[in-house]
Amino acid sequence: MYMNIDIEKLTKGDLTFAQMIHSIRIYNEIPQVKLAKMMNISRSYLCDIENGRRFISFQKARMFAQVLGYPETYFIAAVIRDQLRLASIPYIVELKLAS
Repeated sequence: MYMNIDIEKLTKGDLTFAQMIHSIRIYNEIPQVKLAKMMNISRSYLCDIENGRRFISFQKARMFAQVLGYPETYFIAAVIRDQLRLASIPYIVELKLAS
């Protein structure tokens, strides 16, 4: 599959979801067209996500995690951070799986 970036190190910098996806894609040398096909979305939609022009649902964040082979908590937390940032609400997000 793909080489995993140290996701904990990557997300400690408070990256946006867009920055995280872009970094992982570039690190693994996955062309936008290929990742878009894997995600069943258009390349232009992926480009909009990577450039922060589109926000995604929690379900789509889970799908990105599954396709790229990462724990979904990091991806969902990034989406929540983006929403909080957009609303100018200064909170830190930490997720753990409900038991």
